[in-house]
Amino acid sequence: MADTNKPLLIKRYASRRLYNTETSDYVTLEDIALFIREGREVQIVDLKSGDDLTRQYLLQIIAEHESRGESVLPVDVLTDLVRSYTTQAASVVPQFLAASFEMLREGQSKAMENMTKANPMTAMPGFDAMRAQQAAFFKAMTGGLVGASSGPAKEGDELNEIKTQLAELQEKLSKINK
Repeated sequence: MADTNKPLLIKRYASRRLYNTETSDYVTLEDIALFIREGREVQIVDLKSGDDLTRQYLLQIIAEHESRGESVLPVDVLTDLVRSYTTQAASVVPQFLAASFEMLREGQSKAMENMTKANPMTAMPGFDAMRAQQAAFFKAMTGGLVGASSGPAKEGDELNEIKTQLAELQEKLSKINK
């Protein structure tokens, strides 16, 4: 049985085909997206050069979902991301996104916990499976962002302000869930 604690190694051949080293078969981008949704970490490397291509393929998966109308990222957010590559905000954006997704993950966890305590649906067959599926979804959505590199110390004040705003939003969410 495969060790699911370490990333699933996918090798890209010169023909651009993707090879799952655990099952010894070729996979598609949709297969990789499914592995991630199921909570599995993946690493995609070029067979010949050994270059890590994971980020490139994850962005491609996101772009394909967005182009099919499965929009998660509003145009204004995408615009701001593009702008952040050419400004000093680029050093703050990874930390902000990581903190935002962490807050989302914690909020989801607390909401599910509160639902479990106060909701008669928790006795419903399949509720645990639904909860596990949601947990896997949030892990897949946020796993790659946690631990992003930190920005320069001069950006610390802006980062602290963002963290304060995120904490306030989390507090508001907690009040709504009560």
